[in-house]
Amino acid sequence: MIIVDDNEGLRIDSYLSEKLELSRSKVQKLIREDKVKVNGRVVSNSYQVKLDDEIIVDDNLDYSINVEAEDIPLNIVYEDDDLIIINKESGMVVHPAPGHYTGTLVNALLYKHKNLAGDKFRPGIVHRLDKDTSGLMIVAKNEEMLEKISLMISNKEVERKYLAIVDGLIKHDTGEVDAPIGRDRNNRQKMAVTDVNGKNAITHFKVLERFKNNTYIECILDTGRTHQIRVHLAYIGYPVNNDPLYGKGKCTEFGQMLHSYSIKFKHPRTGKEIKYEVEPPKEFKDKLELLRGEE
Repeated sequence: MIIVDDNEGLRIDSYLSEKLELSRSKVQKLIREDKVKVNGRVVSNSYQVKLDDEIIVDDNLDYSINVEAEDIPLNIVYEDDDLIIINKESGMVVHPAPGHYTGTLVNALLYKHKNLAGDKFRPGIVHRLDKDTSGLMIVAKNEEMLEKISLMISNKEVERKYLAIVDGLIKHDTGEVDAPIGRDRNNRQKMAVTDVNGKNAITHFKVLERFKNNTYIECILDTGRTHQIRVHLAYIGYPVNNDPLYGKGKCTEFGQMLHSYSIKFKHPRTGKEIKYEVEPPKEFKDKLELLRGEE
């Protein structure tokens, strides 16, 4: 069940497409088949959602798809009875979605832990990284941790730091981007800074090193919107280097130079501080060395 707490006035097919990360045509098909009810009643695709609407979607959204456990190596940096911290490699999709039903982080997790909390397409996932963003992620092993860690992230009690190489020279040593992010109405695969159905989003950055035409920065998130760092940096004119969706010019197969290198939080059960840092992948470090050689 989904309770509408934002985006009032948006068509229900658009609203559910964004919330569930499904294609709009898939959502429209579910609505036509009466698999979506609002406040106990079936509605049409054009219904405009209202605050506090209760939307129930048939549990068998992807009833034709079965998520299989797969023996895929994972780089686990920490694990206990409650949670796992994984250093995700660039190129790995986090959870199954249209076009990616195998080879995902979830497929790998199900092989090692059959009873992770959450729905079958995102078991244990409390936050995600884009396919080509590498680095640290938390996975919850049970319902209690899933709920508590999700709340901690909402309350800004989980510190996440990223490293990025961007195109262009950032003049200020530090900065903050405070701009709402929502789905790009012209391209459903992209997000955009927008006042129309946009959600609050804040990114802090600090310059670590400047090169001839690029800048090496650290980013800290106050919020965790889809593609947030990539959208915000492109918005201020400094897109992440090699970003195929928001960048400039041709890109290599590796993807954007963005890495989640540090995570810090207090363990929800023990209260002990958990902090880990991991180095960027080889391609990221090779790019840095190449830029340093241009000086």
